[in-house]
Amino acid sequence: MELHVVDHPLVAHKLTLLRDSSTASPVFRQLTDELVTLLAYEATRNVRVEPCTVRTPIQEARGVRLTTPEPLVVPILRAGLGMLGGMTRLLPTSEVGFVGMARNEETLQPVTYAERLPADLSGRQCYVLDPMLATGGSLAGTIQFLVNRGADHVTAICLLAAPEGIEHVRTICDGLGVPCHLVVAAVDERLNEHGYIVPGLGDAGDRLYGLTD
Repeated sequence: MELHVVDHPLVAHKLTLLRDSSTASPVFRQLTDELVTLLAYEATRNVRVEPCTVRTPIQEARGVRLTTPEPLVVPILRAGLGMLGGMTRLLPTSEVGFVGMARNEETLQPVTYAERLPADLSGRQCYVLDPMLATGGSLAGTIQFLVNRGADHVTAICLLAAPEGIEHVRTICDGLGVPCHLVVAAVDERLNEHGYIVPGLGDAGDRLYGLTD
């Protein structure tokens, strides 16, 4: 698995505002949307294209277009939904699938509770959206799910990652036999005893959408 930490002043600026506990949910959602677009620009550097020819007002010109089948964007519910707009802004013609995974707070293991994906992903590039790479269970499980259905290239986009989660995802990805990339805004210090990223930004889902029972 290839890790890419996006080193850009605007990324660092927006991430700092996201970390601030005084940032209200509406602003948090807007910042997440903006930050994901910046991350997506780097994450799609290897998106597949093919040569094509178009006619300008002057003459024909050679260019490129996305290959078919076009990429599949997969937000991990629920927090990944807050990243969807920023991603599809750059890939408006992409298809969108959904995977719902929740972390068991006792075992810290992911539990799948929903899935809406094509049955056959052969030859597809997939982009997985998950704000926080903490233990890595949900992200690793989703990537494995996609590869089992035929995806041959997976890129994950996260706002923050912990070293422990990165290593867990790397271990899973290195055994899958397909190219896997991880694009993040920052790698934080560690996980605490509850499995949360330190210093982190809190629970991304709650900060995006409010508290749930």
